[in-house]
Amino acid sequence: MPLKAVLFDMDGVIVDTEPLHRKAYFKMFDDFGIDVSEELYTSFTGASTKKVCTTLVEKFNLEESHEDLAAIKRNYFKYYFDTDPDFDLILGVKDLIVHYHENGIKLVLASSAHMNTINWVFEKFDLEQYFVGKISGADLQESKPHPEIFLLASELAAEPKEYCMVIEDSTNGIEAASAAGIFCVAYQSAHSSNQVYEKASLLVSDFSDIEFENIEKDAGTENLDF
Repeated sequence: MPLKAVLFDMDGVIVDTEPLHRKAYFKMFDDFGIDVSEELYTSFTGASTKKVCTTLVEKFNLEESHEDLAAIKRNYFKYYFDTDPDFDLILGVKDLIVHYHENGIKLVLASSAHMNTINWVFEKFDLEQYFVGKISGADLQESKPHPEIFLLASELAAEPKEYCMVIEDSTNGIEAASAAGIFCVAYQSAHSSNQVYEKASLLVSDFSDIEFENIEKDAGTENLDF
């Protein structure tokens, strides 16, 4: 079966917003006087802000709503998004996006990020022209590792999931793609830490390894006949 659509995660795949999110989250934690361990924070990787803030409200018995926490965190994030001089696309991803687009592959953004953040990234780096659709996990009923986001992304691409491929970098995202039954490439970078890749179909550390011609060959070795 031919590869028809690629479903991109955003954080850790297209941009490395994790340092910005970390700064914003820990500023918000300080504002609410909550002590979040590194272990707990790492467990949030790939989850939506709504899911994270809901978990925090429940775990720390906060009087504020998850919307209150999310709004403050989002304000901090936007400040860092606009001012951090090191914030840029992940090396090689723009070339990969253009390469897929030029080869007629449909691209869908399937991210746990808020749609505001997705739109900021797409505007800042001029990505809108390459994608047929965008899905924000914040607008869904379930958060990764639930497969909902990738099942909807394949529907948005108007392609059977057997013709789709997910690019993810987090444990939660990889598990979501696996649960959806979609071929999943795990991108391992210097920005990824403490993530589990065992459920990925393929593990790469260079985007050139999954250019159109290469991924068809590699997918074949996994008995998934793209």
